[in-house]
Amino acid sequence: MNDRNEMNIPSDEHFAETAELFRLLDDGSRAKIFWILCHSERCVAELSSITGMTSPAISHHLRILRKSGLIQSSRNGKEVYYKASSSHSSMILHEMLEKAMCMTCPDCCPR
Repeated sequence: MNDRNEMNIPSDEHFAETAELFRLLDDGSRAKIFWILCHSERCVAELSSITGMTSPAISHHLRILRKSGLIQSSRNGKEVYYKASSSHSSMILHEMLEKAMCMTCPDCCPR
């Protein structure tokens, strides 16, 4: 038996899929938007006001996050609201983001 099988190493495809999931948050603005949507449901205008980013920039990041399945949208009249999805990937990334924030910004986390 080779070492790879003995260690029960996942396939290269699994590692590629995992790396792609992490790559979704490789932009600080996208990570911030995702974090906000993990804590509240917001529309583009609200996200723009909170982050100081333009609506087109917000929409760009939302499109990437929605396509990946990390967030979901719902329409209320003419307005579209976004929030983090309840997918396993979304919950895991949120938890990891929270832990990473506590490591890099200890003053932001409750003790």
